Order: sequence, then structure tokens, then C-alpha cells
Amino acid sequence: MRRITIIFLFFVGLLSSFPLFSQVKKTREELEREKIEVQTRLKEFDAILKQTTATKRTSIGELNALTRQFQTQNRLVNTLDREVKLINSEISDTERKIETLELQLKDLKAEYSRMIYNSSKLNRGLSIIAFVFSSANFNQLYMRLKYLKQYSDSRKQQAAQIEKLTSELANQRILLDERKQDKEKVLVEEKAEKEKLEQMRKEQQGLVNTLSRKERDIQRQIAATKKQQEQLNRMIKAAIEEEIRRAEAEANKSNSTTTKRAGTSMPMTPEAAALSSSFAGNKGKLPWPVETGFISLGFGTYPHPTLKGIVLESDGLEIRTQPNSNVRAVFDGTVSKISTVPGYGLTVIVKHGEYFTLYSRLKSVAVKVGQNVKAKETIGQVSTNAEGMAEVHFETWKGLTNMDPATWITSK
Repeated sequence: MRRITIIFLFFVGLLSSFPLFSQVKKTREELEREKIEVQTRLKEFDAILKQTTATKRTSIGELNALTRQFQTQNRLVNTLDREVKLINSEISDTERKIETLELQLKDLKAEYSRMIYNSSKLNRGLSIIAFVFSSANFNQLYMRLKYLKQYSDSRKQQAAQIEKLTSELANQRILLDERKQDKEKVLVEEKAEKEKLEQMRKEQQGLVNTLSRKERDIQRQIAATKKQQEQLNRMIKAAIEEEIRRAEAEANKSNSTTTKRAGTSMPMTPEAAALSSSFAGNKGKLPWPVETGFISLGFGTYPHPTLKGIVLESDGLEIRTQPNSNVRAVFDGTVSKISTVPGYGLTVIVKHGEYFTLYSRLKSVAVKVGQNVKAKETIGQVSTNAEGMAEVHFETWKGLTNMDPATWITSK
């Protein structure tokens, strides 16, 4: 009974380890994928920010970029810290399993030794042949042969279980060594990334201290940008209203079927309605208007994350990218308007049924009004400002309602 219990516990312990290992492996893979994604983002930061090293100035734009980089670096450090904790948990689990396997192996070997001893003392020292043929009758002879076979099979099975346990124990010890090596590697990586994070923190604090002494200048810059944003808003609203009037006029002239969708007064042909539905169905999946970049200023009104007393406001996203990068349409559509707005430079509006996307801060335009464009098709080239920063201003609208573009493009 004791031997059966030991074998049962061995198999239970062995089988229960597989789901746990699978779960741990999946988590490790997820962390590794997250780490690679963050490292890729940091490389983008480095490549973009190095472009302005010679011309960069102490400005709120530079602080915004550094703050975003700091946040991403901090995310990498947190990911590495979680990886270390996970490896520590794996090491503890493996050590416990090794301890359990060692106890099971010890019990199996002890049981096997007792079986060998009992076999040698079988029937008071008689040989196996004498034990069998000393049977009083045929029935006893049969039972003794059956008993000897079962006893022999049990010994073979016991020996096989000892061999399996020994092999499993050796594998777990190898796995433990690998986990410890992994931990050392990640700890070295984490230390290096923490040093980078501290350097960024010092640089960020230096910028904050400098800019804090220029609060009035910053407030004037924000006020001037707000006026420019209002002018941009008037332009895009006028363009959308013109599209609505044009659509209504065409609907009145034509006998073709048009529809009005909730939330907009724009009549649409079945083709335009289908395009709108397709655009809406790709929310959160649209490509970025530039191939590489990061959001230096988000949508909405909110306090600056590091500068006290400074409130940021934007009706779109400011996306920092490489100088001379191509700016591309995020979805199929038709160029509705091309204009120039003070502070925003060349601006292109693309219509997607009842939806509109706006691309500003361009130094050149590669499309014309009325032209059909495909997703990722180049519509212009980004401009570089006096501070050496190449930023695209990107907005999304549904009819006359402004929306947060970050909820429409893919996350990075």
C-alpha cells in the first residue's frame, strides 16, 4: 500500500507541474514581447531626438519629448523588475519541486531495498525453486507462481519509477541553474536601464528648473498657440460645413438614395455610408500618420505632468517624428481641403464619409483637392520648426464633433 501511494504521489506531482510550467512559460513570453516593444519605442525616441541634438533649445516642446521618453524608460525598468520577480518565483517553485522529488526518491529507494531484502529472505531462506515445488497441492503451486510474478513485476516497476524520478530530478536541477543564470542576466540589464532612467530624470529636472523660471514666456507661448488652434478649428469647421452643404445640394439634385446617420446632418450616398462604417469599424486599428514617431502632446486639456502651473491644451495629437518624414493618410478617403494656417503651416483635410482627418505642420503637399487617397498613401512631408523638431499635428472629426485621435490609431 505504501509503495502504491508513493508511485501515485510521484505521478500527481509530475502531471501537476505541466500546467504550471505552461502558464509560467506564457507569462515569460508576454513579458519578453512587452520588453522588446518598449525597447523598440526607446530606439525610436533616440533616433528622433538625436536629430535635434545640435539645434535643440530649452523649450516646453523639448521637455514634453523628454517626459515621454522618461515614461517609456520607466516602463522598461518596471517590465524588467516584473521579470526578475517572475524568475524568483520560478526558482522557488523549482527548488520546492526538487525537494519533493528528493524525498520521493528517498522513499522509493528505501521501499525497493526492503523488497530486495524480503526477496532474499523468502520462505525462510529457501530457494525460489524449492519454495515453488514445496507446495502442498497444485492450487498452492499456482498461487505461489502468481505471487512470484507479481512480486517480480512490482520490483521492475519500482526500479523504473526510481529511474524516472532520477531523470526528472536531474532535469529540474538543470532548469534551476538556467533560471539562476536568467536572473543574473536580467539583473545586469535592469541595473543598466535604471542608470539610464536616473540620467533622464536629472536631465528632466534640469529642464523643469530652467523652464520654471520662464513661466511667463511659456504662458504667452501657450496663449499664442491657443489662438492659432482656434483659427485652425474655424478653418476645419468651415470646410466640414461646406462638405455638408455640398452633399445636401447634390442630394436635392439627384434622385439617388441618400441617408443621414446619427450625430451628423450630412446626407450620404450608399458608398459614403459604407466608407463611414468601415472607418468606424477600424477604430483603434488605424495606422499612424507617420511611420515612426511618438506622441509629444496628447488630446484634451490637462496639467503638465512636470511643470507646475502650466496647463496643456490640444484638439489633436502632436506627433514627433524624423525630419523630412512622409505624412500619410490613415484611411481611404478624398482630399477635401488644402490650406495654410499660421503656426500650423500647410494643412490637409481628408474626408472619409462622415469622418474627417486633419494633417498639419507640413512643409509640402503631394495631393490635390478632390483626389482619392488610399490608407498609408503619402499626402505631404513634415516640416521642421526653429527648435529642430519635426512634429505633425493630427486631428480626427465626426461631422462637426472633434474626437481624440489616440483612440483611433494603433497603440504603441
